[in-house]
Amino acid sequence: MLNIVSQLSARRDFCDGVSRRRMLQIGALGTFGLRLPDLLKAEQSGLVHPAARARKSVILVWMHGGPSQLDTFDMKPNAPAEYRGAFKPIASSLAGLDVCELLPEQAKVMDKCTVIRSFSHGNGDHWAAAHWMLTGRTGANGADRMPRYPSMGAVAAHLLGPTQSGSLANVNMNDGGFGFHGAAWLGVNHNPFRYGDFSYGNEAGQLPTGDYRSFSLTEGLSEGRLMDRVSLRQQLDSLKHRIDKNRLFDQMDAVDHQAMDLVLSGRVRKAFDVSDEDPGLRERYGAGWGEQALLARRLIEAGVRYVSLNTGYFDDHSNIEPALKDKLPRHDKCVGVLIQDLAERGMLDDTLVVVAGEFGHTPRINGNAGRDHWPQAQSLLLAGGGYRHGQVIGSTNDKAEYPTSRQIGVEDFCAIVYHAMGLKVDDSIMDLSGRPTHLVPGGQVPVELL
Repeated sequence: MLNIVSQLSARRDFCDGVSRRRMLQIGALGTFGLRLPDLLKAEQSGLVHPAARARKSVILVWMHGGPSQLDTFDMKPNAPAEYRGAFKPIASSLAGLDVCELLPEQAKVMDKCTVIRSFSHGNGDHWAAAHWMLTGRTGANGADRMPRYPSMGAVAAHLLGPTQSGSLANVNMNDGGFGFHGAAWLGVNHNPFRYGDFSYGNEAGQLPTGDYRSFSLTEGLSEGRLMDRVSLRQQLDSLKHRIDKNRLFDQMDAVDHQAMDLVLSGRVRKAFDVSDEDPGLRERYGAGWGEQALLARRLIEAGVRYVSLNTGYFDDHSNIEPALKDKLPRHDKCVGVLIQDLAERGMLDDTLVVVAGEFGHTPRINGNAGRDHWPQAQSLLLAGGGYRHGQVIGSTNDKAEYPTSRQIGVEDFCAIVYHAMGLKVDDSIMDLSGRPTHLVPGGQVPVELL
């Protein structure tokens, strides 16, 4: 494990015998030599965009593998059985919009949401489509999986930083997206702080990992004392005093101070500990993905700009009915309760919740009782973010095969996400050659949302 003050040259013990190297540990950010001060420096270095001061955030719920549009928000009950599938539609809080019977929690909040039924891009390769969706650029594919462009979360970390000083800018839970949530050539300092289980991703080794234990105090600072704010402040004051006595304080720059305060103040670490939430609310969210959605809300409150949460894997080429009966109810609580919770706390207008995967799935059920890749049509869900909601944008034909109105593409999707944070597709970052490049080659926010 690498610690927060390891850059200081000499190894010396404090007067109580506790070494600087052992006192504060942040193991999660040690991958590739990445330390918390480096992360904070990277985030501060990008604070040049006027939107950096606004507390505008994004929670991306990524349905890794690609959700079926016919089994979520674009049901076709009058289509032949081999198209409509096993599930029945139920009414939602948005008049005229029926959703899958496995999504009762989301049905309750659809009046706060927008469904885009006409999303389409035409690329059926998991890796290529995920890279395109998450970065706004093509490049990687199933045969060559190296990331070619930084993710939207990494760009937000670079240009905007966290919404509150002393916080993290970008957190990813459960990876998803085959590792394309990372920063690529923008630098490992802008990679997300990772949390959770990673069945996929990190094949290119670009994402550091960790959880609440990464923000740890050792050697005499117990869990109880850590969670006691008064005792914690006393420890911080004592630590700074000892550093002053050893004439080391003047060797630490402002970012090192901030990194130390982040660990010792406990704000971000406390956000990772959901056990102090109301038990009733935790029950509403549910375990697993639901608990991580609750964590996403807590991280946004603690100043994180961009949180991505994966609820996949939705690539059900066979036996899709039992697979969705297992997954969709858990995904439903994750999304539906999250949106309601944000609304109840007055956070939804400043937080965009966006639910998507890399593509949809075939309208016609195959011979293995599953659905295959189908990028020609997918349904996206949006809530909050300062947009106008309570609507359905676009439509597909009677079998949900192709858009029949208002087609929305990948660059438009990225424009929606960036706009919610105050960024524009023609804002620029420097590429590897030192030349400015737009965040996305094109795209625009659908006027219906504005």
